[in-house]
Amino acid sequence: MTVSEHRLDGAALRELVDGRWAGVRDELRGFLRGEPFVPVAGIGTDAHRQRVLRQLRELATTSVPGHGFPREHGGSGDAGAAIVAFEMLVCDLSLMVKVGVQWGLFGGAVHALGTQRHHAEYLPPLMSLELLGCFAMTETGHGSDVQRIRTTADYDTDTEEFVVHTPDEAARKDYIGNAARDGRMAVVFAQLSSCGQSHGVHAILVPIRDSEDRPQPGVRIEDCGPKGGLNGVDNGRLWFDRVRVPRTALLNRYGDVAPDGSYTSPITNPNRRFFTMLGTLVRGRISVAGGAGSASKAALDIAVRYGDTRRQFPRPDTGEEVVLLDYLSHQRRLLPALARTYALHFAQEELVTTLHDSAVGERPLDEHGQRELEARAAGIKAMATWHASETIQTCREACGGAGYLAENRLTELRADTDVFTTFEGDNTVLLQLTARALLTHYRDAFGDLDPLAMARFVTGRFVGALIERTAARSLIERLVSASPRRDEGEDLHDRGWQLRLLEDRERHIVEGLARRLRRADSSGPEAFDVVNGAQDHLVHAGRAHIERIALEAFLAAIDRCSDPDTAAVLERVCDLYALSAVESDRAWFLEHERLAPPRAKAVTQSVNELCRELRPHAVSLTAGFGLPDEWLAAPIALGAERQRQHSREG
Repeated sequence: MTVSEHRLDGAALRELVDGRWAGVRDELRGFLRGEPFVPVAGIGTDAHRQRVLRQLRELATTSVPGHGFPREHGGSGDAGAAIVAFEMLVCDLSLMVKVGVQWGLFGGAVHALGTQRHHAEYLPPLMSLELLGCFAMTETGHGSDVQRIRTTADYDTDTEEFVVHTPDEAARKDYIGNAARDGRMAVVFAQLSSCGQSHGVHAILVPIRDSEDRPQPGVRIEDCGPKGGLNGVDNGRLWFDRVRVPRTALLNRYGDVAPDGSYTSPITNPNRRFFTMLGTLVRGRISVAGGAGSASKAALDIAVRYGDTRRQFPRPDTGEEVVLLDYLSHQRRLLPALARTYALHFAQEELVTTLHDSAVGERPLDEHGQRELEARAAGIKAMATWHASETIQTCREACGGAGYLAENRLTELRADTDVFTTFEGDNTVLLQLTARALLTHYRDAFGDLDPLAMARFVTGRFVGALIERTAARSLIERLVSASPRRDEGEDLHDRGWQLRLLEDRERHIVEGLARRLRRADSSGPEAFDVVNGAQDHLVHAGRAHIERIALEAFLAAIDRCSDPDTAAVLERVCDLYALSAVESDRAWFLEHERLAPPRAKAVTQSVNELCRELRPHAVSLTAGFGLPDEWLAAPIALGAERQRQHSREG
C-alpha cells in the first residue's frame, strides 16, 4: 500500500500535535475569536498598540497569565502551559510578543530572580495588569554580551539605596518592550557594586512611570518608533540619571546586599552565578522558538490551501488547467518545509516537557542537565526562527502576487518574525553556544585521550557518551541496531540508516572541532584567533545537532500515534524531513565520502518521490496544526476552503 492510499485521521493527528497541553490549545482556540482578536491588515502604529493592549486585557481575564506563576500567588504553576499558550497567539504576533514581555520576561524575571517578598508584592498585580512592566537587559553597545553591559547600580550605605545610572550612550537600554507607552516598572540589569566592590550583573526593579504615566524623576524614555514589524509592541529606550531605588528592589535570589553594604550569594563563583541567573530565564528562548513555529504553520496552512485550488497552465492532453500543488516544483517549495515544521514541532514539545518537569519538580535537572536544556533551547530557537523566515518567504513567493497583498497575512508574518532571529539571542551566537555545550560533553566523555586511543574509544560509543538521552533514545537505539550495516545499497527510507547518517555527521563535526580548538585551551594570544577561525565550524556543529534531535523527536511522536494509517503517513513525512536535511547538506556528505555521487542523486530522487506521495495529504497535514480560519484571516486560504466545499456539494 502506498502512502497515498492511507487515510489520515484528522482527530488522531490533532491529538498527537496538540500533545500534553491540548486543553490549553483548545481553550485559546475558543477564546481568541471575534472582533477583538481577528487579524486586521494595514492598521497604524498607535491604533495597533491600543488594540494589542485591549487584547492583553482580555487575556488577563483568562487562565493564561497565571500559568507560569506559583499557586500561592494566584497562578497555576504550569510552566509548560505558559509556553504553549504563548505559541497559540498567532492571530497577532504583536500580541504574542506583548504577552511574552509582560508575563514571560518581566513576570518571569521577578519570579525566577526575586524572593518571597517580591513574589507577594508584584506577581498578583503583574498578572492582573494592574502593573505593566519591562525587561531592560539589552543595551545599545552590548546585545548578546550581557556580562559586559554598562548600566551601573551602586549601593549607597547612608540611604540604603541603589543608584541606577546610564554612564554613556552605549549603555542606554534599547528595544525594550512596553517601555515606550505602557510600562510602569522595569527589571533593569546592571553592574552591581557595594563598598567599592563589583559583584557583576544583577537585576533591580526600577519604577519608570508614575500613576499619571509620566516618567519618574531621572528616567528618560524615548519611543523606538515604527519598526519593520510588530508595531503593536511599544518598544522604547531608557536612560537612568542616578535614579535611586530602595535596597529591597534588588531581585536577590542569587545575590543580596545587606544594609551595611556587605554582599552575599549562594553561588560564590561570579561567572557561575551570572550564567545561573541567565539560565533561569531560558523560558524566553523556548517561547520564541514555539512562536516562530506557529508562524511557520500559519504560513504553510495559507500557502498549501491556496496551492490546492489555484490553477495555472493547461495540460496538453485535456486542456484543463493544472492545480499549483500538482506541480513538483510547487511541492518541492512547500512540502519539505512542512516536514521540517513537524520535526521542529515535536522537538519543541520535548523541550517544553523537559523544562516543565524540571520546574514542577517531577524530574529535577542537575547542573549537567540544566546545561543541556539551555544548549538545546538555544539551538532549537535558532533553527526554528531561521526556518520561519525561510518558510514564510517561500510561502509568500508560492502565492505569487496574492501572497504580497497585506490582507493575506504572509507579508505581515514575514515582517513580524524577522526579528525573532535576533531577539532572545542572535541565532549565530546561539548555535555557537549549542556547539560549545557539545564540546563540553565531549571533553567530559573523552578527556585528553591521544588520537589513536580516542578513535578506538569513540567507535560505537560517541552517541551514548556525548549525546544526551531523550524520550526517544531507546526507540532510536532499537532502530539503529535493527538496521543492516550497509550504506550504498541500503533503502533510503531505512530509519536506522538515516539515524546513523545524521549521528555520524554530528560526531565527525564535533570531533574535528575539538581538534581545531585544542590549541585554544591555552591562555596564549593565539587562543582568540583559533576560536574566531572556527566559528563557521561551531555553527555547523550546532545545526547538525539540532537536525539530529529533531529527527529523534519526530520518531518518538510517531511511536505515540494512536492511528496506524496516520502513523504511516507521518512515517513518510519523517522520511521527507530526514532526506531533505541530507540533501540540503549534500556537499558535506559528498566531501566527507559519506555519500557517493550516485547515492546523493538517489536522495534527491527520493525527495521528489516523497513530495508526490504526500501531495494528497498536504491540506490535511496543515489542518493538523489546528489553526482556526479566523486566525489565518487570509482570503486566499478561506477562498480555498469555500471552493473545496462547493466542489463537495456539487
